Amino acid sequence: MRSITHFCFISLIVVGLTACGFHLRGPSDIPFESIFISGNTLIISKDLKKSLKASDIKLLPSAEGAELQLELIGEENEKRILSLAGTGTVNEYELFYRVHYRTKLLGQATWSQVNTIESRRDYTFNNANLLAKNTEELKLNQGMEKDVTIGVMRRLSALKGRTQ
Repeated sequence: MRSITHFCFISLIVVGLTACGFHLRGPSDIPFESIFISGNTLIISKDLKKSLKASDIKLLPSAEGAELQLELIGEENEKRILSLAGTGTVNEYELFYRVHYRTKLLGQATWSQVNTIESRRDYTFNNANLLAKNTEELKLNQGMEKDVTIGVMRRLSALKGRTQ
């Protein structure tokens, strides 16, 4: 009896989610068949290329014939003190990761303005758990890098309206 109740409950949730239009996010719908990436090699370069390939975008070795040129200008990692304890020790840090890039569509004479995508996280800090907090910071940085990669992909897919 209990398993039937659980099955009905889970079925009701699944039906509710599909009825409201919920679906998992798939690869970005980028309106270009080919892209040339130039500029600096960033932390996200490998993941960005992997995401573009997953979206069936051809990565070209030169700008010739590329529907879109993407120039990766630079990136910044920043760590700020967010709060201090009464004893003057750090309680919280704020992490930032920024990527600067610009684009140029096929047939355009000029590049777009420099765009910046930023991700931010904050976390509590404790010297007593230094190894664990360093690992947490590393994981937060990796998460921010993934967020910025997704942000670049979204902005590239938003260029669709400008190409039509």
